[in-house]
Amino acid sequence: MSRHDFQIPVHFKHRIAFTRNVFDPANPYLARILAEGGGRRALVCVEENVAKAWPDLAAEAATYASRQGLDTAAPLVLDGGEAVKNDTALVERVWREIDRAGLDRHSYLLCIGGGAFLDAVGFAAATAHRGVRLVRFPTTTLAQDDSGVGVKCAINYFGKKNWVGSFAVPFAVVSDFRFLHSQPEASRRAGLVEAVKVALVKDRKFFEWIERHTEALYALDPATLEACVEKSALAHASHIASGGDPFEHGSSRPLDFGHWAAHKLEAMTSMRLSHADAVSIGMAIDTSYATAAGHLDVEEGRRIIDILIALDMPLHHPLLDKRDKHGRRIVYDGLDEFREHLGGDLTILLPTEPGRMIEVDSLDTSLLDSCLDELKNHPTHAELAAG
Repeated sequence: MSRHDFQIPVHFKHRIAFTRNVFDPANPYLARILAEGGGRRALVCVEENVAKAWPDLAAEAATYASRQGLDTAAPLVLDGGEAVKNDTALVERVWREIDRAGLDRHSYLLCIGGGAFLDAVGFAAATAHRGVRLVRFPTTTLAQDDSGVGVKCAINYFGKKNWVGSFAVPFAVVSDFRFLHSQPEASRRAGLVEAVKVALVKDRKFFEWIERHTEALYALDPATLEACVEKSALAHASHIASGGDPFEHGSSRPLDFGHWAAHKLEAMTSMRLSHADAVSIGMAIDTSYATAAGHLDVEEGRRIIDILIALDMPLHHPLLDKRDKHGRRIVYDGLDEFREHLGGDLTILLPTEPGRMIEVDSLDTSLLDSCLDELKNHPTHAELAAG
């Protein structure tokens, strides 16, 4: 018998661009990106709600691609939102359209929409021909500052978040700030939770910047919002590219701080709770626990919670009080599911100060109970504003 090990180094370019009016014929950003790949064909997919807000968008994107010499199929307007991740219908539809349009691995799938839509269409692109070039155009705050710049795509299965998916570096991510300001105010603001997360995990200076600009961010001042989204996106992309584990082979996943509870809570609400709100609650839980366990100074913990409240983000959900027949909170099942999703040992990150985290392999559920009870009674943004 014999064994032979071969090292296979693989290098990816992760292109992240920020612009405005990306499909304007005078805007060269996308033309340069498409020319870099030298593809032959293109297909445009637009989330339905985005198409309603921008009725000419699908045609503009297809026309732009055609002007770059690409054989461009008729654009598709498809359902969006978290619901499209709950079965394979959208993925199968996109597969059929990729086949009908004759796309190959050197072709482009231009996907315009929010995070869930990018996830589902991205999974179709990653699995068709083992990978069609995906160019993402995230349209929401959450997608532009976090999920849209990631290297993952997935749909939900077995009632679990992102159970079926793939690691697939997009050919490019182009964030058009024109879309950012077209969302409802609540969605625009809620998506900032991922900026708070990455700042807390990776960058104290960014955290302090958010702290100084909380009022402007709550007011959705355009320049401040754009600056925050760009800082967050680059922090996420930098960690993915230089953090040493882009495809998550290890058990630690810093960018999923607060997500063990968030993913479980989303599942408990049948995905009706938004990911942004779930992450805010998950971050509040782990921050409160870190303080109670003595890992985080009380004042530092208060600063983190204060930012979440100032941005009108939730700290609690009624389903956190739901218990099984043994009296144990059902959300704690998320710890085992999180370990399974990561693989290997359970690894939970807890803050010791903004920009610094420690890893723990278990949480004391009796201490967690106290933290959840405390968060339940914490005043909300509206209550504080009312005096």
